[in-house]
Amino acid sequence: MHETEITTALTKKGLGEQAWWVEQWMELINSYRYKKRLERAWGYAREGNVTSIRFEGRRIHARVQGTEEKPYKVKLWLDILDDEDWEYVIDALAKKAKWSAQLLAGVMPKDIENAFATTGKRLFPFNLQEVKSECSCPDQANPCKHISAIYFLMGDQFKEDPFILFQLRGKDRNTLLSSLVEKRLTISQEKEQSTNESEDTSSIRDSTCQNNIMTSPDHWWEYKSALDDELVVITPSPEETAGPAIAGEIPLASNPQFPESQNSFMRELLSYSQVQAQKAMLNAMAINN
Repeated sequence: MHETEITTALTKKGLGEQAWWVEQWMELINSYRYKKRLERAWGYAREGNVTSIRFEGRRIHARVQGTEEKPYKVKLWLDILDDEDWEYVIDALAKKAKWSAQLLAGVMPKDIENAFATTGKRLFPFNLQEVKSECSCPDQANPCKHISAIYFLMGDQFKEDPFILFQLRGKDRNTLLSSLVEKRLTISQEKEQSTNESEDTSSIRDSTCQNNIMTSPDHWWEYKSALDDELVVITPSPEETAGPAIAGEIPLASNPQFPESQNSFMRELLSYSQVQAQKAMLNAMAINN
């Protein structure tokens, strides 16, 4: 049985500044109409009444110290996605480079639900009733204050590890990321194979183009490969990173008869560089048109 320990107390700042996926989770418990019960639950989460909390498989098991001598047993889980559903989800995630990059960086994409839409399922529970829970306390309400304390703790844990939500849906972090990397590699290989086949039919044209690039400065800044507009952001280059600034002092010949010639040349060079940069920006922004 795979077990993962989870922090059993909130930080001194509580949840603090929340990532969007934490806020979405917290909206579930904050929608609960029994506010007094939530206040007690918040106190339990802050004061260390949760004595243990861990994953056992795809469920969260916890112990919460209440008014009785022995801690109450709490369980919390979500409906999991089957293998077929996860195959569709991972395929959708892998096809969108932005999603893959964000998940590999430990960030939850804001439009992540679009990847689950093809299955008719969701990653985030739609409402509080979709979160399954049990508590051994005599309180008939669900969630009780002990279960609610676990909600708060899970919100704090999601802030550090958004993959807990995936684990609740049946796919732990390592399995998800390895599947995602494998799928991305397959897609990349398929694209490379398609590109190679296309290049084989136009080798003469490519060779001519390469010769032009090597011999003519007019072709130095050409880039004919497709860019992924999900990952590429085009912005003007700041002056301090422009060519003349990077080049530094240029060893120009001087002539006493023309004392301003060097300064004049540098002004013209900077002006020309700015004009070319503006043209490049216009071309880049219009490339899809």
